[in-house]
Amino acid sequence: MNTIPLQWIIVAGVVVFALIALAAWFFSRKKKQSERLQHRFGSEYGRTVGELGGRTKAEAELKAREKRVEQLTITPLAPAEAARFSQAWSALQGRFVDNPKGVVVQADQLVRELMLKRGYPMGDFERRAADISVDHPAVVEHYRAAQAIAARDDRGEADTEELRKAVVHYRVLFDEMLEVREGKQEVLSAREMAVHA
Repeated sequence: MNTIPLQWIIVAGVVVFALIALAAWFFSRKKKQSERLQHRFGSEYGRTVGELGGRTKAEAELKAREKRVEQLTITPLAPAEAARFSQAWSALQGRFVDNPKGVVVQADQLVRELMLKRGYPMGDFERRAADISVDHPAVVEHYRAAQAIAARDDRGEADTEELRKAVVHYRVLFDEMLEVREGKQEVLSAREMAVHA
């Protein structure tokens, strides 16, 4: 009768225990990463999971967004630039009654100009929305809603009330993006604050 030496049983037990501990560590780390991404991206997390069909793909996409935006130089505006953008927005809103369709187009252009001035690249809409979602996840839904209305307007399907809503959505994004640098002190973005904390 063959018997297994006690030392081999002990070694096998240690290996099994180590594998169980490693698996527990891995799943704990994965869960913490998921929680971090859910907290950071809010509803954009759920939208991305639904769009890509699963958590693994969505989380890979969200981490790729974070890495991409970390490489950008996003800067607050100087007070004079912020004032110029604010005045442009006020003038734009004043023209809505006379030209709602034109104002929606102008609002989109002004938001793009503001984003470019802050340092966001001007790729296609989905890329812009993805970049915004990293530091401004609460307002990216407004950007998507405004763009959806603008697209319906291009097809002649949007009424004046919808156009008004599009301008309101653009305004929410505009206000969020209008970060101002005061003197030599900069207003830190949420990402920079997290790094310094």
